This record gives sequence, structure tokens and C-alpha cells, in this order.
Amino acid sequence: MGKEILLLLQILFPVAAGCLLFVLNRKGNRKIMITYTVAVLVAETLLVCSNAVMQETVVECFYITPAHPMLFCNDGLSGLFSVLVSVVWLLVGIYSVQYLKETRKPIMFYGFYLISLGVLQGLSLAGNLVTFYLFYEWMTLMTVPLVFYNRTKEAGRAARKYLFYSVAGASLSLAGMFLLAGNTEGLLFTGSALNSDANRTTVLLAALLLVLGFGTKAGMFPMHGWLPTAHPVAPAPASAVLSGIITKAGVLGIVRSLYYVIGMDYLKGTYVQIVFLTLSLITVFMGSMLAYKEKILKKRLAYSTVSQVSYVLFGLALFTPAGFAAALLHVVFHSVIKNGLFLFAGTVIHQTGEERVEGLKGMGKDMPVTFWCFTFASLALVGIPPLSGFVSKWYLAKGALEASVGAFSYIGPAVLLVSALLTAGYLLSITADGFFPGKNFTVATPEPREAQVSMLIPCVIFAVTTVGLGVFASPLYTFVTNLAAGLLR
Repeated sequence: MGKEILLLLQILFPVAAGCLLFVLNRKGNRKIMITYTVAVLVAETLLVCSNAVMQETVVECFYITPAHPMLFCNDGLSGLFSVLVSVVWLLVGIYSVQYLKETRKPIMFYGFYLISLGVLQGLSLAGNLVTFYLFYEWMTLMTVPLVFYNRTKEAGRAARKYLFYSVAGASLSLAGMFLLAGNTEGLLFTGSALNSDANRTTVLLAALLLVLGFGTKAGMFPMHGWLPTAHPVAPAPASAVLSGIITKAGVLGIVRSLYYVIGMDYLKGTYVQIVFLTLSLITVFMGSMLAYKEKILKKRLAYSTVSQVSYVLFGLALFTPAGFAAALLHVVFHSVIKNGLFLFAGTVIHQTGEERVEGLKGMGKDMPVTFWCFTFASLALVGIPPLSGFVSKWYLAKGALEASVGAFSYIGPAVLLVSALLTAGYLLSITADGFFPGKNFTVATPEPREAQVSMLIPCVIFAVTTVGLGVFASPLYTFVTNLAAGLLR
């Protein structure tokens, strides 16, 4: 089978599988549905991993406009994102089998879950900004049903808010693309696609709109409001992928547009960089403070995502190879960590019904595996060596100190340090109360117990991966530094 067909199959296979699930399983036979879904996820993961190691392949399908084809390419960045998406989707999908066992009509979740996977693969493999934008909008539409899955009034409001913010952000990005289109050759991801006579004022305005637009999906201030609203009402598997993967679609949009179309050297020292750095650091601090004060577990984790994804945005805003490499490291590490944390929250809610932080006291004794997984993920997010979060935050701080960004070289690491302390406060306090509830503690009713193996295994894998990626970070760091070096050729 040709390389081009395999690349297109990576996108079309899960989309077709999701559509077929709606058509062929109308009666909702759970056993068939679950077996089918897991089989598709396993097959897609194997296909993605095999395509990721292929020689770079370009597929041009048709022309959307005379200058903008539907274009796909499996370069190094697309390989990193597509593998990350497929592995996370597989593990969270396995977790969802038991989590959704008692819910009504899980076919809605599994169908859109598979379609969303295919759309995200198209997003990862996009070879120009027009193709990227089409899949970006499709991604929003296919993930709204995951937020609305519980069909409550709160879920409806959250889904509408998620859709409103997403459309508003995408509109800003589209405006930026229109401004950029006349100053580039086809909006291609070549490292710098600007024309020699590009209008600087127009390009900088376009860059700012793209930052604000794609930053909405990444949860950057002031367009972060959808995250703490959508996460508490969505089922835990949906919350996990929204936080760990969907927010990274916004990051990928910023990377592709600023680094692969405009070029980071073009933006250094401009007002776009100053605004980008300022908003990212405001979001890091604000998200950590709001998470520290929040009493609802999933909402606390949502505010944590607001903060932690802006670590990535800060690294990108440095417009240096070191900042770029550190940001990509944190993309991977945060995705693994935050998926693990949301699966922990889902396990506790599934087993006990408890959604508030103060209600988790003493559960560590009855749910030791779950709480130890949470503890390792929390330590990594704080940045305790040698766990993965420490590695990416070390390189982010180091990249900031080495960058020529004036006071931001020192303000940035200081904000990251304060955020790490706040992260320790709002996460490790849960571990402490879980294992050491104090003298006046009374056992919860019903008494907590560990979840079934199908829910625990993904949690354990995420926890172990969190440790392993920190201890053995060198191969991934080499890979992302090579990507950064390739942009400077």
C-alpha cells in the first residue's frame, strides 16, 4: 500500500469507524460497541506509529482555492502530535469502558470519540494553514457532544459556552489568516513562507490575531473561561482529552502559524512578542491562583490546565530554539500528567460520587493505587526531579534566562517558580489529606474502594510514563531540539 494512502487512512479510518458505529449499532449493544471501539483505537495507534517513522510524505488531495490545496504532510512535528493523540485516545478509551458502563446511550460518546480522533489526526498532518483551519473547526464541532454527553442543563450551558468561545477564537484566527494570505505563498508550513515584499504592519497584526485566536483553545487569558465551565460537567474521559489534548490543538495552531508560516525571527522584539509574553505569564499566575482557591476537584484541575498550558505558550513566546524545544517537551509531559490527574478525578467520582476536595480525606487508605497514581502525577506537575515536569520546566526557565527578552528573562522564571509552589499547595494537599486525614476524620459512606482493573490500568500507565519520561527524557529532548534546529535552516 502506498505511503500516501496510509497517510490518508490515518485520518479517514477512525472517522469512517465512528460513522459506521452510529449506522451499524443502532440498538446499542454494549459488548459489540466496546469491542469494536477498542479494536479501532488499537489499529489506529499501530497505523499512526508506523506512519510516524516513514520518510516524509506529502499528499495533495484537491484545491480549496487556486492557491490553497488540501495538503497533508508527516513531518517531525506532525509525527509527535499524532502519536501523542493516538496513544492518549487509546488509554482514555480503555478507561471509559468501565466509567460509562452505567450511562445511557454510550454510543454517542464512542461515535464522536472515534470521529474526533480522525479529525485530530488531520489537524496534526495538515500541510498548510487552510487545511489546518478546516480540521480545527471540525474538531470543535465533533467534541461539543463529548461535553454535552450527560445531557443536563449544566452540560448544555457548558457545551454552548465551549462552542461560543471556540467559534470566537477561530474567527480571530481566520481574520489573521486572511491578513496573512496576501503576504505568503500558499500559507505553507515551510519555516517562513512570507513574500519578500510582505507588509510588516499587516503581518504583525495577523500574528497577534492568530495568537489570540488559537490561544482561546489553549486557555490563554482573557479567553480561558470555557475550561473551568466545561470540565466539571463533562464525563471524566472527555475532561481528560479536553485538557490533555484539545488544548494542545491551540498550541499547535500557534506553532504552525508563527513558527512555520511567519518565522520566529520575524517576530522577535515586536509588540506581538511583548503581548504574547505578557498574556502567557498572566495566565500562568492567574490559573494557579484560581486552582489554589477552587474546592471542586475537576474545576481545580481545569484551572490548573489554564496555568500549565501557558507554560508552553511562554516558551513559544520566547521565539528561540531553546524555548521552542522546552515548550514541545511540556506539551508531551503535561498531556500525560493531566490525563492521569483527570482519570484520578473520574475514578474517585465513579467510586464514591464525591466531587469536592474536602471530601477526599482518608480515601488513600481504601484506594491506595488510585492515590499513588495521583501523587506521582502531582509531583511531576509541581516539577519535582527527576519526574517529567521538572525536565520541561527546567528547560523553560533556562531558555528564558538565555533569551534576549529584557525583563521577561527574569520575570518569567520567577512566575514559573511561584506557580510551582501554588501547584504543590493545591495538589499535594489532596495527597496529604488522602493518606493522613487527621484525628477527627470519620469514614465516608459509602466506604471508598478501588475501581476495576480496566480503569486502574490506564491510570497506572500514565503514572509510570510520567516517571519514565523524566528519567529517560534525553531521546525526546534530542528529537525536539532537532525540530527547532530544522526551523532555522
